[in-house]
Amino acid sequence: MNIELIPAIDIINGQCVRLTKGDYNQKKVYNNNPIEVAINFEELGFKRLHVVDLDGAKSKHIVNDGVLKEITKATNLTVDFGGGIKTKNDIEKAFEAGASMVTIGSVAVTNRQLFLEWIEMYGAERLILGADVRNGKISINGWKEDSSEELLPFLKQYVDKGVRNVLCTEISKDGTLQGPATNLYKDIMKAYPQLHLIASGGVSSNEDITDLNNAGIPAVVFGKAFYEGKIDIKSLAI
Repeated sequence: MNIELIPAIDIINGQCVRLTKGDYNQKKVYNNNPIEVAINFEELGFKRLHVVDLDGAKSKHIVNDGVLKEITKATNLTVDFGGGIKTKNDIEKAFEAGASMVTIGSVAVTNRQLFLEWIEMYGAERLILGADVRNGKISINGWKEDSSEELLPFLKQYVDKGVRNVLCTEISKDGTLQGPATNLYKDIMKAYPQLHLIASGGVSSNEDITDLNNAGIPAVVFGKAFYEGKIDIKSLAI
């Protein structure tokens, strides 16, 4: 299997949680200790980890960088960190806490010039463009607001500037365990085959991961499917 497998830890109040469709009122706590969860992922053979600061996404600045630091100290996982990164100071905090990459979503919509400056400053390989989609439009600020930006033209402006890492979450699928938006990801790869596209949202089984792999999607993030015991890690042959 060629697809890169990236487990996710979403953090609220220092706890490992999952939301459904980005709704903070539909929160389920899976573990009070995200560090233990990260160590477990490493023991299972994973090399990557996606950490989302949901408190940060809501409050528009990093909140859980302390948890990030503990995860990166306790493991050798390559961690990308997102949620609430709005300023250069937030990026610096994430990198200082041990993140290898940061995921930028809202700023790429609301302040294109600033995002382009960050690409220049840190290099495209350390930034992941977070393109969260609802009804075909990019959603921002912890999925609280929908923008007028349509997905493919939005991506094009940044692909043209050297962006290669894109994390695309189909919000209507996220946390639902109803299967990923595979056709959406196929459309993105058809338009921009050079992307390292990370599919996110809706993964419910090993079959879903196999389907994404067969569709040529480079990487996948999953969370709830793992926490709910829907994925057989051993048979994925990490």
